[in-house]
Amino acid sequence: MAVNSYKDDELSVERSKLQTLKRLFAYLLAYKWQIVLVLLIMGYGVVISLVNPLIMEAAIDNHITTKDWSGLYRLLLLALFLNLLLVFTVKLRMYIMAKVCNSILLTIRQELYTHIQKLDFHFFDSRPTGKILSRIIGDINSLKDVLSNCVTTLIPDGLTVVAVVVIMICKNPKLALASMLTIPFMAVATTWIEVKAHPRWQVFRKKSANLNAFVHEDMAGIRIIQSFHAQEETRDTFDTLIEEHRGAFLHAVRMSDAFGSVIDFSWGIGCILLYFTGIVILGVDEVSVGTFIAFGTYLNMFWQPIHNISNFYNQLVTNIAGAERIFEIMDTPPAISDAADVEEMPEITGEVIFEHVSFSYDEQTKVLDDVSFRIKPGETIALVGPTGAGKSTIVNLISRFYDVQQGRVLIDGKDVKKVSIESLRKQMGIMTQDNFLFSGTIRDNIRYGRLDATDEEIIAAAKAVNAHEFIMKLEKGYDTELSERGGGLSIGQKQLLAFARTMVSMPKILILDEATSSIDTKTELLVQSGIEHLLQGRTSFVIAHRLSTIQKADRIFVVDDGRIVEEGSAGELLAKKGIYYQLYMAQFSA
Repeated sequence: MAVNSYKDDELSVERSKLQTLKRLFAYLLAYKWQIVLVLLIMGYGVVISLVNPLIMEAAIDNHITTKDWSGLYRLLLLALFLNLLLVFTVKLRMYIMAKVCNSILLTIRQELYTHIQKLDFHFFDSRPTGKILSRIIGDINSLKDVLSNCVTTLIPDGLTVVAVVVIMICKNPKLALASMLTIPFMAVATTWIEVKAHPRWQVFRKKSANLNAFVHEDMAGIRIIQSFHAQEETRDTFDTLIEEHRGAFLHAVRMSDAFGSVIDFSWGIGCILLYFTGIVILGVDEVSVGTFIAFGTYLNMFWQPIHNISNFYNQLVTNIAGAERIFEIMDTPPAISDAADVEEMPEITGEVIFEHVSFSYDEQTKVLDDVSFRIKPGETIALVGPTGAGKSTIVNLISRFYDVQQGRVLIDGKDVKKVSIESLRKQMGIMTQDNFLFSGTIRDNIRYGRLDATDEEIIAAAKAVNAHEFIMKLEKGYDTELSERGGGLSIGQKQLLAFARTMVSMPKILILDEATSSIDTKTELLVQSGIEHLLQGRTSFVIAHRLSTIQKADRIFVVDDGRIVEEGSAGELLAKKGIYYQLYMAQFSA
């Protein structure tokens, strides 16, 4: 397994960090009353923290020095009550913010997941599933502390710093100035660190996505890995990716850790300047003992919030890359979407028309080149031809999984671009060669074709495709729990369940894309009657390499190099002795 596909970092669009923060913090507005309550609680905490040094100063200067013990006891009881109340309010604040932040993360994850489900196939074709998962889970989880600390750290600590500065200046401007001389150095140093650290954390997020993508695919393909005894190669790939992940983290965290060192250095120098100014320059005669002790406390109250804000800033720099990656996907418009003036698709009768349709996946190589045809309601059309000829592309355009670059696709005379995607696809039944089954019961997997289907309809659909017999042989029948992708069932059994799922949807237009490719010959004979029942009364497109499955098709289109080169019934095409005849003879003579 080549490591290069996972070492390729995702390309990121450069975004304004300020706009990203505004967009992230806008989610807090939905909880404004809870935020107001939290701010009031924190306002009380700020007031108490500012009052405590004044209580200490009053206790020393007004009661201890004068030996007013009764007044001292009353002051201490007041301080005890205020601080016990503070402990309770802190717990309440933490509970409220945890609830708010978890609700916001749930909202962001739901919005991201909902948007991803609307994106077109090209989005999923262009990146590994693991890289998408890393944004839905890891990147969103990284925002929790940012959202919480925005309210619980940035606002109260910012107010505390301002209040402390005002009090210090009012009490002694000279001591206040000495204490804050290191702030300019701190501001310049932290700004430089932020500029260097942010791109490093962006790289770390990308390396995390690479690792997640590899692990996801490795687990999904574990049977192939063990079959070819490729464990050592995949382990080497994993070691390479995890070393890159570790290196990117260390590279980023070494820079981010410098935040704390800068703050501690500025804090220490500020303390030295305070005591030097207070003791050496001003002297004890100008500053009372209580004032000096209070000033020392206020100095810690000044730098501790600065330290907290610095940690928040560091956390912001660390995790803002996650928010950027989340909003990048949210801002990715689906290439296939409803126009503003779309209408609902009425009940489909089944006429399908291609008018000079041309299509390219990369806008360079044409997969379909000026294809035109008309299908009558109720016709069964078989599409045959070599791999890559454009067969699956034709049915993908009918389902509007992609949009044509030239020409039109019409269903019952309506351009598929002019009707809503939901009203179009809900009337279609699509079964591909990837017989994907979800974790859950067999009953739930069949009902996935139509969520309001009754148990009787589910059983009838299973019987129609000859799946009922093997289902009833299972220990719990239709209530048998399936693991991821239907583990424990044979390929043929999975295929039959996929047929039943399509059958229960009762589509107006049916698309079978290599639907019998995984069924053995004996099972194929059993399911043929079910397929014929499924095809009756509805327009159907059947893509098949097994020509035995399409002999009763009304028309067969032979697709080659993006064009329909032959058309007719099986008998007519055999009589022409063209490409279809060659395919038929090669397959049946073998």
